[in-house]
Amino acid sequence: MGLNVAVVELTKENFESTITESDFVIVDFWAPWCGPCRSFAPTYESVSEDFPDIVFAKVNTEDEQELAMHFQVRSIPTLMIFRDNIIIFSQPGALPESAFRELLGKAGELDMDEVRAQIEAEQQGTQDA
Repeated sequence: MGLNVAVVELTKENFESTITESDFVIVDFWAPWCGPCRSFAPTYESVSEDFPDIVFAKVNTEDEQELAMHFQVRSIPTLMIFRDNIIIFSQPGALPESAFRELLGKAGELDMDEVRAQIEAEQQGTQDA
């Protein structure tokens, strides 16, 4: 079994640079003792081979508790998608392969200018409070 270069292990040392240097990153928060995480891993890896333009990353929440706390990961696996440094998806639970592929397709189709405009509007709303 060769090492799969498609999936990157993230630590607090390389997390930020990976997110900022790539415009499309999906992160799988997992742990070695988590059964659903282990059963999702092969799906994650096989799907990663079909999306060469997306960075597929994993965070071992056992080793990287600070990252898990920072992103308020309460149950694992949790999938998080970053585009242009913005979290556009965050949800606990392993996905069936078809749903996972569909999610990535939808995430890729998002108009990030629209997303940024929405975020700016929300931020302006919260500044008044």
